[in-house]
Amino acid sequence: MEKPVFLLMGPTASGKTRHVIELASDFPIEVVSVDSAMVYRGLDIGTAKPTLDIRRQVPHHLIDILDPADSYSAGRFVTDAQRVISEIHSRTRVPVLVGGTFLYFYSWWHGLSSLPASDPAVRSSIEETARRVGWKVLHSELSRLDPETGRRIHPHDRQRIARAHEVMALTGKKLSDLLHRPIRPSPDCCAMAVAITDRTALQQRVRTRIDEMIEAGWLEEVSALRARGDLHPRLPALRSVGYADLWHCLEHPKRLEQTREEIVQSTMGLAKRQMTWLRRFSVEHCWEVENPSWPRQMRGIFERWVG
Repeated sequence: MEKPVFLLMGPTASGKTRHVIELASDFPIEVVSVDSAMVYRGLDIGTAKPTLDIRRQVPHHLIDILDPADSYSAGRFVTDAQRVISEIHSRTRVPVLVGGTFLYFYSWWHGLSSLPASDPAVRSSIEETARRVGWKVLHSELSRLDPETGRRIHPHDRQRIARAHEVMALTGKKLSDLLHRPIRPSPDCCAMAVAITDRTALQQRVRTRIDEMIEAGWLEEVSALRARGDLHPRLPALRSVGYADLWHCLEHPKRLEQTREEIVQSTMGLAKRQMTWLRRFSVEHCWEVENPSWPRQMRGIFERWVG
């Protein structure tokens, strides 16, 4: 293909980025991160962000592009990703979109609907209702009005619950109806995925990864963010798995072991949601992460497409 685009989707702790980086020694690859947390500067350890050394060896895009006080969106990702992909192609290199933020993959693949801009007055009204009745009630109401969106959004994801209600208030239409678009033609796009269906194996991977992150200084990283004085755990950046937990743990250091377990469970929940998202995609190649041959099979695909 003249201008191929590769996608590698998969849940957290599946080793996606590591294997793509290994391919870069033989193919002219540049990585486009599809991760809603890696866009933020200062969130390094807890997001498993590739090191600066790795990023010097293999170009990575859409990492460290935003201050954690700011917010990012699927719409902005689509715009940024399209720009970066064009730039990579202009260098006659190959873009590989890698990550686990499936809303971003979905939005890039299907195209974005014309969703209304956020209305501060409407958003404020929704948040006031949430303070009065609780976010659980708002999620239940969302599930009643828009069952598909209610299933997709986690009951603790306040930002997306609020956005779904806001869209309905502004348009009179369900978010799921507005997001549905025919899949766009993509003859030069090769979609691949890795899946984890063995819950026991996943939990072991997650525990090992979190232990390594804490050992590497994740708690100290959160402490540095907190010391800035202008951040708080309700910001989108700090709602990334584990950050708010460790933020509160700093007030009660003796709770670290309990916090560690809470992060494990939150990460398991994230992986479950990611696998639910994955089932919405029609990918040409999907491998079980426990299958040791999947990196070799992926290499074969690159050999056929890129040469």
